[in-house]
Amino acid sequence: MKFLAITLIVHGPNPITGELKSTNARLREVVENAVLAEELGFDGFGVGERHERPFISSSPPVVLSHIAARTSSIRLFTAVTTLSLLDPVRAFEDYATLDHLSDGRLELIIGKGNGAAQAQLFHVTGEDQWDRNRESYELFRRLWREDKVTWSGRFRPSLEEAETWPRPLQRPIRVWHGSATSKESVDLAAQYGDPLFSANVTNPVEPYAELVRHYRERWEFHGHDPADALVGAGSAGYYAAKNSQDAIETYRPIFEARLELFRKAGVDPVFHTLEDAIERSSILVGSPQQIIDKVHRYHERLGHEVMHLHADADGLTDKQHRAALELFQSEIAPVLRREIPSRPFPRHGSPRLERQS
Repeated sequence: MKFLAITLIVHGPNPITGELKSTNARLREVVENAVLAEELGFDGFGVGERHERPFISSSPPVVLSHIAARTSSIRLFTAVTTLSLLDPVRAFEDYATLDHLSDGRLELIIGKGNGAAQAQLFHVTGEDQWDRNRESYELFRRLWREDKVTWSGRFRPSLEEAETWPRPLQRPIRVWHGSATSKESVDLAAQYGDPLFSANVTNPVEPYAELVRHYRERWEFHGHDPADALVGAGSAGYYAAKNSQDAIETYRPIFEARLELFRKAGVDPVFHTLEDAIERSSILVGSPQQIIDKVHRYHERLGHEVMHLHADADGLTDKQHRAALELFQSEIAPVLRREIPSRPFPRHGSPRLERQS
């Protein structure tokens, strides 16, 4: 199994202390967390894309470019690139440039995005968001692979023998499709033979397992080898300690602060207690062995080879955050890597240099 650390760059008060960091400090914290993730041995670091409060993740290629300059080996992910909101030509230009600046360490997770405010900002409707996502991906995919593209569609001006620069380093790049509740992303991933990344955050495992099952069925329908299907999955939170009692005691106020935010927003949470969340959600709180066992239970349902942890402290102190990630890499990740086989990520670096080495 392989492990990503992912952030949506939420910019809000610390759920325990109430402290609100400046925008500058929060963005720099994200970069430092990426450096830490590489230091500790995570396989990838992901930055989400949102265009509404409380997120300040509207420009993943900018943030990831800075992370690329501060790191050397960790793969860089978008989580997700909201192609339904973007001009695919402009998105291609940004990410082809980032592909070079990162020496070919870039992977994309794409999706339609969430949130009424950002849809209004970009004049996207519930009726056309999936069509926009599909059309943008199909053009983005061609731009990455073809030096000249002739194309026409519904949502942007047509192209006639269009050239886009710079040409990317990875030819092609691997694109994952983020999936939460709908089959549209699943169908698109299966059609093109692309990997699927299940959000696996808000609900119990059953609806996510159903979408993964649908993905594998459609994968075979489109003529792909079942052995080539690749699935990743998220988690709803993480904190490990040597014994479960200490882990639960430390994480409880963070979870209860999250419940209070739900209540203030008028949202009925799916899991009303931390114990219920530990039992029925993808949250990983407990001893190393408890977390290993839980990941195995989820793997039995999803068959995933890649999973993510939250990159942010999320109410933990810096010391607690680092200690928990160190414990993950020292006692949890080695067992899961050994017991759940996963295929290697694409090699990064210039293909020309690799051929010469």
